Amino acid sequence: MGELSIKIRIAEREYPMRVKEEEEERLRAVGKILNERLRFYKDQFGLQDKQDLLALVAFETMVEKLKLEEEKSSHLSDVGEQLNVLDELLSSVK
Repeated sequence: MGELSIKIRIAEREYPMRVKEEEEERLRAVGKILNERLRFYKDQFGLQDKQDLLALVAFETMVEKLKLEEEKSSHLSDVGEQLNVLDELLSSVK
């Protein structure tokens, strides 16, 4: 798989980039989601300033990222506890 030259349009600006073929679809989807979120904040709050809109989308994205990291950490902790219980059960069978 080679690299492609693509342009992603975000907030009415085009950003040229070189991407691996297998990443193209994901990057285009991200561009579409970003533009949808920008449109949401523009409609919801009547904001026109691109910097304000991008800041809100960045903030929303980081909140979601932190939430997912906390959930992942919690799940890993739960899995670790379950593995310890299974280990103890198996050790008691000897």
